[in-house]
Amino acid sequence: MSNSADSPTPASRRPRFRPVRLLTGAVFALAGVIFWTSFNTAQGTNLRSDESMLRLSDLIQERSRKNGTLDDSTGKIRSEVDALARRDNGSTQAERRKLAELEETAGTKKLTGPGLTVTLTDAPPNATPQIPGVPDPQPNDLVIHQQDLQAVVNALWQGGAEGIKVMDQRLISTSAVRCVGNTLILQGQVYSPPYKVTAVGDRDKLGAALAASPAIQNYRSYVDAYGLGWKVDQHDTVTLPGYSGTVDLHQAQPIG
Repeated sequence: MSNSADSPTPASRRPRFRPVRLLTGAVFALAGVIFWTSFNTAQGTNLRSDESMLRLSDLIQERSRKNGTLDDSTGKIRSEVDALARRDNGSTQAERRKLAELEETAGTKKLTGPGLTVTLTDAPPNATPQIPGVPDPQPNDLVIHQQDLQAVVNALWQGGAEGIKVMDQRLISTSAVRCVGNTLILQGQVYSPPYKVTAVGDRDKLGAALAASPAIQNYRSYVDAYGLGWKVDQHDTVTLPGYSGTVDLHQAQPIG
């Protein structure tokens, strides 16, 4: 309530012009337009309903399965084409041997040898500090992030890995490890934790590279503090699949 000294005098009022009423009418009109637009767009459904999110999740999973099937089909066709090309190209034995070496380096052929698998797992959602003095965890402290997976991959390459696969996908030079929320998107397929990274190579050197990585040391501190999963399994022999997807670049552009 205002003081009487601040109240407008009768002469100062304009009874025939009511801007407040006009503004109110405009607000209601705008609200009606927004309501109709929302109704027309959503076809009368809740734009943020759980059902819509579930349909989106189902669509992503279905597309991921289709991509996996297409990758398998592409790999089989590529093998047939490669076999026909080798039979009819008139190359020498030395040239064929060189081509096989290049294919192995490129990751398009199976690779077998000693190696190890690193498994990363989310912490329980109700995790509490396991070390005295550590603050209560935030939600981001309890899940695997893209940089955690990338740190493992980088360390294994640094340790001399001859080949690496993440989950069931062989990595090549154009592969990109990407996480969206709590899922991994790799070469058109979607994965949920636990995440497995497998490398073929000298196990001692691979293990030493993992232990020396500052990024992994940081991750291991969260393992100790909140119970994130970390496991390394040694293999006398492990086989990595050959990469079967496209090897063409779609986004890269030359510089200069």
